[in-house]
Amino acid sequence: MSKVAALMLVLLSLIASCVAFVNAVSDSERSRWDTWGSKASMPTERVTVSAAVVKGKIYVIGGNGDYHNTNEMYDPTTDTWTKKAPMPTPRKSFGIAVYKDKIYVIGGLTESDGGYYDGITGANEVYDPATDTWENKTSLPTRRYGIGANVIGGKIYVIGGKNASGRIDEVNEVYDPTTDTWTKMAPLPTRVSFYASAVVDNKIYVIGGTNGSVYGDLTQIYNPETDTWSKGAPIPFPVTGVGAGATTGVWAPKRIYVIGAVQPYGLADQGGNVIVVNNVQNQIYDPEKDAWTTGAALPIARILFGVAVVDDMLYAIGGTNSMIFSSYITFGDNQQYTPYGYGTISPVVSVVSPQNKKYISGNVSLAFAVNKPFMWTGYSLNGQDNITITGNTTLSGLSSGLYNITVYAKDSFENTGASETITFRITEPFPTMFVAVATVAVTVGLGLIVYFTKNKKKQVVNATKGS
Repeated sequence: MSKVAALMLVLLSLIASCVAFVNAVSDSERSRWDTWGSKASMPTERVTVSAAVVKGKIYVIGGNGDYHNTNEMYDPTTDTWTKKAPMPTPRKSFGIAVYKDKIYVIGGLTESDGGYYDGITGANEVYDPATDTWENKTSLPTRRYGIGANVIGGKIYVIGGKNASGRIDEVNEVYDPTTDTWTKMAPLPTRVSFYASAVVDNKIYVIGGTNGSVYGDLTQIYNPETDTWSKGAPIPFPVTGVGAGATTGVWAPKRIYVIGAVQPYGLADQGGNVIVVNNVQNQIYDPEKDAWTTGAALPIARILFGVAVVDDMLYAIGGTNSMIFSSYITFGDNQQYTPYGYGTISPVVSVVSPQNKKYISGNVSLAFAVNKPFMWTGYSLNGQDNITITGNTTLSGLSSGLYNITVYAKDSFENTGASETITFRITEPFPTMFVAVATVAVTVGLGLIVYFTKNKKKQVVNATKGS
């Protein structure tokens, strides 16, 4: 193969690997975008609940109607609920986070015989779904409720909320599960409780919330890597007591969905109580563009419910219709939301082997990873037709020369993703016969040198004796 032809082959392969392989979504799939559907209701109706996801299952824990320690698991695949081991400390309005397939329930408000704020707890209880058991860990140093908990880099960040003195707090405390210790980090610039929060691209978004007198519209963004805060575009409709979930970019575009709303202060009833009416919102934030849009609102107006995200589908579970806690109605409703662009994201394919280097063997391992379940995989070698494979394999019998390989994966929505094109070379091994002959020659040569050196010494000695 000429150098020009080889160069053209490389260029064509690189161009092919840069093409976006997104097939058209069917009209039936597109019609599901931005829609809500009803699923099996939660058996125990509750408000101020929190939800967490482990291995595709949703765990809805705690809450009140009474103060609950209830732990119920929802399986989206079978649309069924199962009771699990109850939480040791009955409570509501706590932070919840998942680390290494364990659920951390932190802080919250418990029932108290004393003053209202006496019931604020710093309890840090960990649930293991694999064993259906709970264990206690080091408590939250600044006990609070109305908080969120988010995981980044193997650490859990618990931000804001209302503390034991009844003050809205700006504290930001991070928990390290590996050492069971807490550390204070940069405080929240504008203190709030009962805010919405989510993580996108290793940043924590604290959205809305209340400072005790007004409902906020701020989007406060925390970067744990630099321990700094910044501001994003304000949410169009100020919120508190709402739910939020983030889509990951695997099945749907990366977005934060802030669901539910309440009447702002000043629009309360004559008793000063805030009542939910028909202003429930679905406000959608694009972190990349720092811009807000709106989507279909919850079919049932409610707040203080749990939100969970499974495979980029959102679930809103439980809640209430009112902030008047003496007369609110609790819900067990479980509604599923299909976000915009669901099913349009191509798989991300990463090639582990071969690498961009030389190989001396004609048998090279082909190993790759795909970021989502796939229906088909294959590869193209030197721009030839795709060869179907079911997983990692070996490229066998390759002769000396330059090679380019691209790996493809197709998901259940017919979206095809392509890896980076890898260029590698097979070279002939250094001739073993030549090495052997050279080794023998060197050995013989050294032997002769030693022989003649010794022989010369003997001649010198003999000549000396003869004289």
